[in-house]
This record gives sequence, structure tokens and C-alpha cells, in this order.
Amino acid sequence: MEATSQGRYSTFDIRVRAVEAVSRGLPVGDVADAYGIHRATLFRWTSRYYDLNGFAGLKRKEVSGRPRLLEDLDKEALWNIVLKPATDFGYETDLWTIGRLHRVVQEQYHTTISHDTIWRRLREAGLTYQKPERQYFEMDEDIREEWMRTEAPQIRKTVNKYRALLYFQDEANVSLTAFLGKTWSPRGLTPRQKVTGKRGGVAAISAINGRGRLLFKLHEKRICSEEVIAFLGQMLSHHRRRHLVVVMDQAPPHTSQKTMGYIETQARLHVFHLPKYSPDWNPDEKVWNHLKHQELKGHQAKTKAELKDMAQRKLETMSSDPSLLRGIFFRCCVAELFG
Repeated sequence: MEATSQGRYSTFDIRVRAVEAVSRGLPVGDVADAYGIHRATLFRWTSRYYDLNGFAGLKRKEVSGRPRLLEDLDKEALWNIVLKPATDFGYETDLWTIGRLHRVVQEQYHTTISHDTIWRRLREAGLTYQKPERQYFEMDEDIREEWMRTEAPQIRKTVNKYRALLYFQDEANVSLTAFLGKTWSPRGLTPRQKVTGKRGGVAAISAINGRGRLLFKLHEKRICSEEVIAFLGQMLSHHRRRHLVVVMDQAPPHTSQKTMGYIETQARLHVFHLPKYSPDWNPDEKVWNHLKHQELKGHQAKTKAELKDMAQRKLETMSSDPSLLRGIFFRCCVAELFG
């Protein structure tokens, strides 16, 4: 059996793409690693391609055995179900689970099928189990489109006019209650992870740009106008001879009279605000997501002082990795507009 990282069996599309990669001159070992297959399997595919004069040689041969269930439940059929909200099928929320999909498939196809088969078909169709991003009810698409037409060009114009550095800025709270990731454990035996029961956390403010630069500051109190002003001053001091264009959301500390008054006194500082309820347009949101869900996942800090020290070290490590930061920055859907 030819296993791949995409599912239990390799699909025809995977075999074609792998052979095409080898024919373009890419090393066999690199291609095999990329597709999660053994080198010998890739050599076999390549030989079949040349021996049988084309991609027809890559089609799986018919074999005897139990016929495949639900031939009609192909990629297109699954996508037609999963890409609709689950509320369309009578559920109270939009999110899909294996149990929900299992019920819908059985009802629509009038047959009985196992949960394992649902899992396998989902993988074969290129569907993965993901955590959705928040999209606020209050978000106004008309306002966002207007921002794209008017504000985004103005940001680019200001960057070009002053040869300025563009940063996106945001704040977050890093909690003593650690985010717990997943781990392997025997079925039916839920693993346990010790964490503190204390409440509290550390307030953090940062700014990221497309060149892989991260500036940050940690606080043990809630961030107000004074902290925002101090951070903007820190950014100006860090780039003493450059104009800075800083894009931030419309949180009260960003739009207060005190903050706006400070901005007006700084000739090298040009601040723009994102539309309301648009965290998905701020690349700096991804910084905090990475810090909380990757760097500090399952952290063992018991006090705010320990947490602050740990977060400081993790952010310093992140700030010394431009490649990581560029990846975080351009993961944001609007980052390409300013790259």
C-alpha cells in the first residue's frame, strides 16, 4: 500500500504531481519527503510513467476485493456539504464534526457507513480539521470595502512619500491559564497536564513589519493611552532617522485625545486605523496567536513574574528569527497589499 501524508492511500493527483516534480529536475529524496512517501514508491511511479507513455501509467490498477462504499461520495460531493454551514442541515451552530457529517451522509445516501470511512474520505478530499478564525457579527463589509478603496492606498502613498517603515501594532493579554495542545495517549485514558489555578496574566504590546522585525513591551497592568504613547515613542527611538507608518485598530487607547494629541506632535509618525472589528486584517494578531498557541503552549508558569519572564524570553527568540516573523506577517490576508 502506498501511504501518503494526505491520507491512507495516494490519490492519482498526488502521483501526477510527484512525478511532475521529479521530471522538472527536483531531487527524488526532496519530493518523496514533501509528499510523505518512500523513495522506492516514487521510483516505481516514475518508472510506470515512462514505461507506459504518460500519466495513464499512474492510475491505480483494478483489484479484486470488497467494492468501495459510496462511490458517489467523492471530493466534490464532500465539499458541497462541508463548505455549507451545518445550520443548513438543521444544527444549531455552523461547525462540522465527524458525528454531524456522518449523520448527514447516511441520510442523504440512504446507507450505513462507518465513522472511519468518513475520516478517510475527508482526508482524500483534502479537507482538514481546523479551528476557524473569529468573524464578528458587528463587522461591516461596506466599511471594510471603503477602507480598502480609500485608506489602503493612502497608507501605501505615505510609505512611498517618506520612504517610511510600515508596522502593524496590537495588544494582547498573556494568561496564566495556559493553552493546552494535544498529545498521544491510550484510547479512553485522557492525559493530564498540571497548570496553575491562579488567575491573571501579563499585558503585552507589539508591532511587526514585513521585513521580519518585531518590537514589543510587556506590562503588569492594563494597557492604556500612556502605555501606547510610550510604545510609539519606543518605536521612534528605535528608528531615529526613519519615518514610521503605524497601522492599529480603533481600541480606546489608540484613539483617545491623549494618544491622538501625541501623534500630532511627532513629525515622523503617521498613524492609520483599521476598520472596526477587523482583527483578521492585523498581522500583529498572528504574533500573539503564535506566542500563546505555540511558544507558550502548556507553559508551567505559576506566578505573573514567571510568566512575564517566560514571555519575554519567547518574544526575544521570535524577534531574532526574521524568517518566522515574515511568515507570520504575510499569513495575514491584507499583508500582500503592503509587502
